[in-house]
Amino acid sequence: TGPGGKPGIAWTSTYAAVGMNAFGLPVLTDGMNEKGLAGGILYFPDYAGYADPAKADPKSAMAPWDFLTWALTNFATVAEVKAALAGITIVDVAQPQMGITPPFHYTLHDAGGASLVIEPVGGELKVYDNPFGVMTNAPDFGWHLTNLKNYVKLSPVNAPDIKVGGQTISSFGQGSGLLGIPGDPTPPSRFIRALGYAMSAQKLPSGEPSVRLAEHILNNFDIPVGFIQPGGGGTADLEYTQWSSVADLKNRRYYVKTYDDQVLRAVDLTSFDLDAKALAVAPLKPMPTPPPLAFPKP
Repeated sequence: TGPGGKPGIAWTSTYAAVGMNAFGLPVLTDGMNEKGLAGGILYFPDYAGYADPAKADPKSAMAPWDFLTWALTNFATVAEVKAALAGITIVDVAQPQMGITPPFHYTLHDAGGASLVIEPVGGELKVYDNPFGVMTNAPDFGWHLTNLKNYVKLSPVNAPDIKVGGQTISSFGQGSGLLGIPGDPTPPSRFIRALGYAMSAQKLPSGEPSVRLAEHILNNFDIPVGFIQPGGGGTADLEYTQWSSVADLKNRRYYVKTYDDQVLRAVDLTSFDLDAKALAVAPLKPMPTPPPLAFPKP
């Protein structure tokens, strides 16, 4: 979709990709491709600023919701995406189902361990290498990096005892090195918390062990319905964790669980015909009834 909702940039997919979509459209909001490049569209309210559609070349222009699909179906690595950004323009165009131009920024990660943040600000794309591999929402990525200076003492290692007036003072228990890590759901606090988990995560073999570890980390960012309320009579219909996903970049498996069904389900890209001519769609129907516990008869 280009300026004014008319056709914009066009391409033929090079790589197969799997992920979550929205509004039934053939675009990805979160996903991974066959080369192990993964990414997500993240909300960026009050900071996103797209290019003027009246000044954009339609042949290189795309809507904000098209970017991730373009990246995942064209490139194998973060470096390739970075090199191609000069040839595209993300324009201000309303999304029909939402009725607004959605404020987005983007995060990408590849199988080699590189990460990238792309943010449309003031009509241009600001690009950041992301050595930390974590990202949330507003403010901009540069602000989040500056905010890290407030947390230089955080550590997964317990804080040592201190002596004051000849007395030894010890912590109450385990985890004292992380005392003060923010626990609220604001984007700046989630950024710090995510970094804390990422820096302390145990190194595990790829596949199921690391996927389960990632799932446990994600559980700490699960926002239930009602936890965030705007006040003033407004509603918070979307202010909860609708889904969580894990991308196994080595084994090319994409896992997802939804608010109504907390069991991880997987799509194995290696099991598909990646040169197929049609899209494969899998509705996520919740299966919330847990299996019964089996007790031996007395």
